[in-house]
Amino acid sequence: MLLRLQHFRHVAGNASPHGAAAQAKLTLVAASFCIILIHLDFFALNLALPRMASELRTSPTNLHWVLSAYLLSQAAFLIPGGRLGDILGRKRILMAGLVIFGLCSLGVALAPNAGTAIAFRTVQGIGSAIIFPLAVAIVTNAFPTHRVKRAIGYAYGIGAVSMALGPPFGGGMTELVVWRVVPLVNVPLCIITIAVVAAGVRESHDPTVPRSIDLPGLALVAAGIALVTLAVDLTSTWQPLATAGIAVVGLLILAAFVQRERLAKYPLVKLDLFRNRPYVIVTLLGMVANTAIVIGVFGSTLYLQQGEGRSPFAAGLILLTASVGVGVAGPIAGRLGEHLNIPVVMAISAAIGGIGLFVVSLGGGSGSYLPGLALFGLSYGVGYTMSNIGTQSVVARELVGEASGVTLAIVVGVAGLGVAAAATLIDIQSRSVGLTEAIEDTLRWTAAGSIVASGLLLLFARRRP
Repeated sequence: MLLRLQHFRHVAGNASPHGAAAQAKLTLVAASFCIILIHLDFFALNLALPRMASELRTSPTNLHWVLSAYLLSQAAFLIPGGRLGDILGRKRILMAGLVIFGLCSLGVALAPNAGTAIAFRTVQGIGSAIIFPLAVAIVTNAFPTHRVKRAIGYAYGIGAVSMALGPPFGGGMTELVVWRVVPLVNVPLCIITIAVVAAGVRESHDPTVPRSIDLPGLALVAAGIALVTLAVDLTSTWQPLATAGIAVVGLLILAAFVQRERLAKYPLVKLDLFRNRPYVIVTLLGMVANTAIVIGVFGSTLYLQQGEGRSPFAAGLILLTASVGVGVAGPIAGRLGEHLNIPVVMAISAAIGGIGLFVVSLGGGSGSYLPGLALFGLSYGVGYTMSNIGTQSVVARELVGEASGVTLAIVVGVAGLGVAAAATLIDIQSRSVGLTEAIEDTLRWTAAGSIVASGLLLLFARRRP
């Protein structure tokens, strides 16, 4: 009890424990709103892509940059986004991230062409990179240590509602009104969230972190990821030698980033993390799960609407099966993580998710498609959620924040690259075998890669250090 009173005094100064507890609850509501905003945007906008592509006069596979550019900019800024909050104040920077997210959502809704929409989505990804880590940080700051994990679990559990609502909302608005409503709804949600943050979150910062950000390192990693992704995207339209050259330049820049981080006084990423084998395994398994989720949702959206000719709303209702699975996975992952070996559970769940995605790739109507989506969403959802839980279990407590940021950056960044690669593969194959079969083949390759990768990582996890 004494510890809790001390914590509440830390949180609310001279406020009473009752007042501090009320403020902590408001902080939890604010964090939940942030997570709802990010998840609803992703799952809803997926369903709008085919109609967006038609109106903006481009192909759905080309418009994958609406997803890829967002994920890549998010990945590049996840670590500095959290660091800015630590330095300048978490509440202040979180509100700035919400403003960026809301304004860019408005820009996407009003975009006259695909290039403008992609540009606004790129900057919107920066806003989400600020919101995501700071939503967790404000909860950590508001609750006693022994209640932090449960509070974060509640925030993700509430946020899971938006995963379930996202597909039917995105599909319904696209079909019944217009696709522009989907990004436009973020604007009032951002205003409401900003108001809750202003009222319920106490300003805080970390006086122990360096007062600077490795800007050269940030520029190198962003440029390297962008060039490698661009090379993947141009494979189907450019000469092989030209695309290979772009890829090599991107890889060299990423190598320069690693060298920079080794020498920088205050590196963006501490490379010592990658000497921690359990941490590396957890991060890689989370990367496998999230990449499969993103490719699976992207491919299924194209398959249902472009391949089978279903309406956006009907496609959203079908994909609801997968998104509910991802949402339900959060609490399940939390309970499993308390009692079982996290890397082993993640590897098994990724392999089962691969089986589900393989069933989805077979088509065959709702009789097989719906069970496959449910298995796919639940299993990969467990793996993705456990990547966030696992970082807290395999690194020292003082490194949890930084390790979580690095894990999210890798998990999200590779997912963005995966969408670009999947879109390119679908585009190339569709010229010879047709769109439907091209999507099915891509989903099968993704499922097979997931099963093989999770099996190899499971063997590596079971080896003695």
